[in-house]
Amino acid sequence: YVALDAVRQGRLTFDTPLVVSARAAKMAPSKMGFRPGSEVTLRNALVMLMVKSANDVAVTVAEGVSGSVEAFADEMNKASATLGMRESNWVNPNGLPDSRHVTSARDLAILGRALLQQFPESASLFNIGAMQLGGRITANHNGMLGRYPGADGMKTGFTCPAGYNLVASATHGGQKLIAVVLGAPTPASRTAKTAALLDRAFQTGSPMGSLESLPSGNGAPPDLRDRVCGHRAKAAKEFMAEVEDMTIPINAAPTGNPVVDALAGGRQSVSVRDLARLPRPFFTPVVVYAGRAPGYQGAVARARPAGAPIGVEEATAYTGEKSEGSEASPI
Repeated sequence: YVALDAVRQGRLTFDTPLVVSARAAKMAPSKMGFRPGSEVTLRNALVMLMVKSANDVAVTVAEGVSGSVEAFADEMNKASATLGMRESNWVNPNGLPDSRHVTSARDLAILGRALLQQFPESASLFNIGAMQLGGRITANHNGMLGRYPGADGMKTGFTCPAGYNLVASATHGGQKLIAVVLGAPTPASRTAKTAALLDRAFQTGSPMGSLESLPSGNGAPPDLRDRVCGHRAKAAKEFMAEVEDMTIPINAAPTGNPVVDALAGGRQSVSVRDLARLPRPFFTPVVVYAGRAPGYQGAVARARPAGAPIGVEEATAYTGEKSEGSEASPI
């Protein structure tokens, strides 16, 4: 949201090259692995974020847009306050574990809605099934894409303390809904629970009131490390108990999804558990590249002193900050 807003304000463009700093390169995986001094355009960087959840690219975007991770986090928090996200506090751009870095399902739903409403021209960023860099093709981790009929976004995330998370959007009959699932113990259970939530909403059509009217969460955020990266099988069974027997009507599917139709085999419905286990269809990958856009002659964005505009050539010195927890690879 902050990066797209910066483009809207004219602070930079999608073709602006962002310089990978030593700080960005030291991030824990998942990452693209670009060397310090490499350049990547903002457009390509955003695709890499959406598909691969690359921690090094997230820092590169933050430093390119705002000058530093800290300044970018300040912008994130200001944007959250403006949008009414009262349960969030951001300290980094990639979600690597920090006890101060928190959010909620309610707030992420508000953010997802704001992205789709305020930046409709960029909605395709959230619906990319795969990307290709050179000879390497990387698939999106969003298990809804290509499986749930009408699924068209948005973003996954994973850390051991937070679990497998997903903000998902889908369109059916001219209606677009957003579902948020946090703390799932496995990728498959995350997909199944999300499909169940969306299908229940599409079938009933019952409004739950405004997002702003939903009650705030209580207490400290739970640490799910033991459930997610420890006793996963038991946690998955408990997590799936509510939706174990739910089915999705094939004849009510928003699109004629051939994968779902093939699975149905003449049946009128498919279980959400089976849906989550489907192989994904082939996606034509979006091609990305490192380096500048052909013919680009404008400013270059990099880490820089606080308040310095994009294009300042002297980057602030980075003394070396230890990255937090290699187990915290977004997925």
